[in-house]
Amino acid sequence: MTDSGTRGTDATGTEIPVDECYRLLRTQQVGRLGVNAEHYPLIFPVNYGMDGETIVIRTSPGTKLSAAQHANVTFEVDEIDQFARSGWSVLVRGLAEEVTEAHGPELVRRTHDVGVHPWAPGEHGHWLRLIPHHVTGRRVVPGELPPAVDPRAYL
Repeated sequence: MTDSGTRGTDATGTEIPVDECYRLLRTQQVGRLGVNAEHYPLIFPVNYGMDGETIVIRTSPGTKLSAAQHANVTFEVDEIDQFARSGWSVLVRGLAEEVTEAHGPELVRRTHDVGVHPWAPGEHGHWLRLIPHHVTGRRVVPGELPPAVDPRAYL
């Protein structure tokens, strides 16, 4: 037992190669965008898609959009299996910019063709592209898992 009263495991953590990070990013639709705004780092869940190695986010006007405009941001996606105590996480650091008609019709078309469909209600007519500068990933694989039932439960 650990100090917190839970049984520990011999879990191992491994780095995920960058090409595998991009493959994993393509398997999900929801991530978290981190921006600096209102004197704090803020994290927003967002729907996203991929245009090659560029992350495309469709959003509404407000704090998230204004704070991300031409700013260094972080973007994180993960998948966690809490029963197996395993999972992976990919962290992207990069530059975000809003896509407008000034970017030219080809980039606007490619951005819209990614097909990001927000889950939240409301107007989501703004598009952000996140150009990665640094991509890292980590996978946690369980060691020997504790028994499903504590053996002390039996008489």
